[in-house]
Amino acid sequence: MGYPKHISNVVPLRRTIGVPLSNATLPLHSQRIDVPTYDRSALRPSVVHIGPGNFHRAHQAVYFDDLARSGVSRHWGVTDISLRTPRVKDLLTAQDGLYTVVQRGRDRQTARVVGSIADYHYAPHDNVAVRAALADPQTRIVSLTITGNGYYLDPRTGEFDASHPDVRADLAAPKSATCFATAWAYLTEALDYRRRAGIAPFTVLCCDNIPDNTPTARTALVSFAALRDPGLARWIKTNVAFPSTMVDRITPQTSGEDCEFVERTFGVADMLPVVTEPHCQWIIEDSFSHGRPPLEEVGAEFVADVRDYKLVKTRLLNATHMALGCLATLVGYRSTGEAMRDPVIYGYVEQLMRDEIQPLLPAGHPMNTRAYRNTLLTRLSNPRMPDQLSRLARRGSEKMPSFVLPSLQEAIKQGRPHSLLMLALAGWARYLRGYDLDGHPIHIEDPQAELLTDLATRGGNRAYPLLDHEIFTELRDVPHFAKHLSDRIADIDMRGVQPTLRQALGDTGREVAWG
Repeated sequence: MGYPKHISNVVPLRRTIGVPLSNATLPLHSQRIDVPTYDRSALRPSVVHIGPGNFHRAHQAVYFDDLARSGVSRHWGVTDISLRTPRVKDLLTAQDGLYTVVQRGRDRQTARVVGSIADYHYAPHDNVAVRAALADPQTRIVSLTITGNGYYLDPRTGEFDASHPDVRADLAAPKSATCFATAWAYLTEALDYRRRAGIAPFTVLCCDNIPDNTPTARTALVSFAALRDPGLARWIKTNVAFPSTMVDRITPQTSGEDCEFVERTFGVADMLPVVTEPHCQWIIEDSFSHGRPPLEEVGAEFVADVRDYKLVKTRLLNATHMALGCLATLVGYRSTGEAMRDPVIYGYVEQLMRDEIQPLLPAGHPMNTRAYRNTLLTRLSNPRMPDQLSRLARRGSEKMPSFVLPSLQEAIKQGRPHSLLMLALAGWARYLRGYDLDGHPIHIEDPQAELLTDLATRGGNRAYPLLDHEIFTELRDVPHFAKHLSDRIADIDMRGVQPTLRQALGDTGREVAWG
């Protein structure tokens, strides 16, 4: 049985010509690929990570591997915990927690085996081990990449949604429950145990690519704890640190071809390789409850305030990702590399960042936005890293209000040009109908997919009833907004993406703001 064409985090086991990854086979693999040279048995797992998908394994786990490789510290091994995916545990266990990271630049590609994951648990099956890891005094950090859905915040109010079925089930669960549905139930239980036992609390380190990730994580945990024990919630607010972070590394879904490449090129039969780009950035607020790893020794940055870094990244990279993902998919493209070879789409991406988003960023922020913008163009155009457009466009109900709409709202308020931002929104509205401009189906991956597709389909080329959705509260009543959005949706649908973008790129220099 061969590998499937596309996979998320897991590929099926099969008979291979390569040598499987394990501690025992590392000496053999070292002849063809960079492998850990440190004693993995000496790793002290001081980090528990919840939500170990591809991004975690291409980002945080690599930094901790670098700490051990460089000899700086072996006190920061990682215990991975999955709440949803049992098969990853089986595959990682079979490989002794080892996996390959392939780094693809424009001109060269490299690979390494990462060894920082010391243990791995699937929460529903490994209840005792999960609780023990979170309660262990040696655990100093619990990091998270659980996506926006895992925080259970009401998108309308920003408050914790105690009515969600997962939350209700966990609140009703007895202390003897074998497992929980949410990360917050596990963390609440562990912190309660540590408080009663006199063990210092761990730091909660949110590494999800969401705006305000620290307030989001704090709100979720404190709110859940308050529903269980108000006294514990007050203790968490006082004693637990929630450093803010900015993370950046494009990491597509792994494909069967990627697995075959690793096997063919390096002789490694790896069921969980990760393919990523050379660029890797981790900026962390220097505020921890119980000590921190010296990650500055391996390229991370500790700063007093992460907000400006996050703002630049979310407005430039994430907003552009969303616009590119929707508009290029409508054309029929399926990857960033393919889309960015189209000069009209490349010009749109470049001008969107330069002319409409960057001028809205506050002056005096610590990042060189011009250099960052140029780096983004290089990254998005990397032919060796064809990121899936479907990945960029998914969860638009979370990404649009977080990454695109804030710039659009500010541009309208300030009377600045925003026709390219409007096209990003119009592209999403047309994308939500579930088929491209040639009639080929598009899978809408979104927690509100059914509702959004219904609104977009009923509206046709009209902005309503999509504008009735809660994310448009601040925009729907702006004079002429609905008409202009409707016109742009119609342009895309009837004239096509490239002609519409081409006209917009020619018009931006003489645009008159109407908001």
